[in-house]
Amino acid sequence: MARIRLIAVGLIFLCAWLVIAGRLGMLTFSESPQKPAKTTSTQVVIKPGTPRATITDRNGQILATSLATASLFADPRNLPDADEATTRLVETFPDLDRDDVFKKLSGKQHFVWIKRNLTPRQQADVLRLGIPGLDFQKEERRVYPAGNLTAHIVGYTDIDGNGIAGIEKSFNDELATHPAPLRLSLDLRIQSILHEEIRKTIKRFSALGGSGLVLDTRNGEIIAMASLPDFDPHDPGKASDDARFNRASLGVYEMGSTFKMFTAAAALESGQALPTDLYDARKPLKVDRFTIRDSHPESRWLSMPEVIMYSSNIGAAQIALQTTTPIFRAYLEALGLTQRAPVELPEVGAPLVPSRWRDINTMTIAFGHGLAVNPIQMASAFSAVITDGILHAPTLVAGKNDNATSPRIFSEKTVMTMRKIARLVVSEGTGKQAAAEGYVVGGKTGTAEKAAGRGYNRKANLSSFLSAFPMQDPRYVLLVSIDEPKGIPETYGFTTGGWVAAPAIGEIIGRMAPLLGIRPFDETAPEIASGLYIDPAPTKGGRQIVVF
Repeated sequence: MARIRLIAVGLIFLCAWLVIAGRLGMLTFSESPQKPAKTTSTQVVIKPGTPRATITDRNGQILATSLATASLFADPRNLPDADEATTRLVETFPDLDRDDVFKKLSGKQHFVWIKRNLTPRQQADVLRLGIPGLDFQKEERRVYPAGNLTAHIVGYTDIDGNGIAGIEKSFNDELATHPAPLRLSLDLRIQSILHEEIRKTIKRFSALGGSGLVLDTRNGEIIAMASLPDFDPHDPGKASDDARFNRASLGVYEMGSTFKMFTAAAALESGQALPTDLYDARKPLKVDRFTIRDSHPESRWLSMPEVIMYSSNIGAAQIALQTTTPIFRAYLEALGLTQRAPVELPEVGAPLVPSRWRDINTMTIAFGHGLAVNPIQMASAFSAVITDGILHAPTLVAGKNDNATSPRIFSEKTVMTMRKIARLVVSEGTGKQAAAEGYVVGGKTGTAEKAAGRGYNRKANLSSFLSAFPMQDPRYVLLVSIDEPKGIPETYGFTTGGWVAAPAIGEIIGRMAPLLGIRPFDETAPEIASGLYIDPAPTKGGRQIVVF
């Protein structure tokens, strides 16, 4: 009997032990991983969720990715001494505010953040403190390997991983829920070249800033886009408002004489003008209280190619008026110059369009004053003028436009004439310094006085060059704009687009073309020279246009 009683007691103790062990197991595994456990030891609590997707350039180079980090939190109820814990934490992290930390640790909350996204070394330092009530939660920290180079495009996230600028904001939901990398149209190699040449130009001319972009004419993909000054996306709060401002997409500007390319294209395509037409540039045009002058007057009748080559404001105003205001405006609308650019960024500026569009507006817009647009719009519109006559929607996402269709704006005849005129500007006109040896470059200079109050500041220019290459079959459009350059001895004090921005374009093309597999050409070869030549000289029998 005694043996039976001993066995019974043993079974009772065994069952009790199993019940207790089972309950402990349930408590251990039922604790929610989203909420830090109440504990007196230091532990890591895993935060669930899909890692935010990586962002890459077109070649797979990482532009943004997430790294696992530990964030420090506390349960004040389990701290033996809030004052001592505060002292030791502030000694470990001098950037913490002592009063703020003590207020958190002496409260009655179950959970308070102390410091987010620690480095492994910082986490080890906390572990060595051995303070009960301090714990870690696993999180992610967004990192940007290209740093400042792509900050205005890629953007950045807040401390909780939510996109608050750039692509990070535009694609926030997709990046948070879809693990596949987001492949942008950017080429980091070309981005680096563009960024460097703009930076050098800003420094050379002591300018306020600058912007630029490179666009693929075949599909509207933006290969590179830069805005300077820029900022560190890992710490955007330390950057000035000017540095965070994206001049290439959010800024809208009166782009000066670069607009003359659109003026000529609209006149030719509408049938209102011929390349042989002549325009009276012998003296300034006086319209009501306005006077339209040329910066470097030829003081004679000019052909349409000469109007563009010599950048005549007087001639451009007459071409636009010859086209008529309704037709001229319709072409600018078709080119996307009166609507916000449909690019995948939250920071896109809306163009400033005249509230009442009269003939005088048409005349000034013809040479780039009175309508403010952003650089993306300019590059996209120019691509249509000198490639296939089709406006491809600008995009920062690789492959997005592969199957897209758009209506034709310009005929092949108009496009070929505009190519010849654009080439003429570089070979004989105001854009000679944009030449790149071995690559046939075309384009248009632009020098716009900046608006100041109700007028313009004649001493503050936006100096630009809008270009394309190779002109026998344009593959890329480039635009560089420099804000308020200062004259230097090498430019004889001039701050025009031809002196400031054109040389940067030449350098960029010379560096990027080999990387993109574009072979150099002999510009004097008959098939190239003859195909791109247009005689600018006034021809006998050319119509003398009198529109004012």
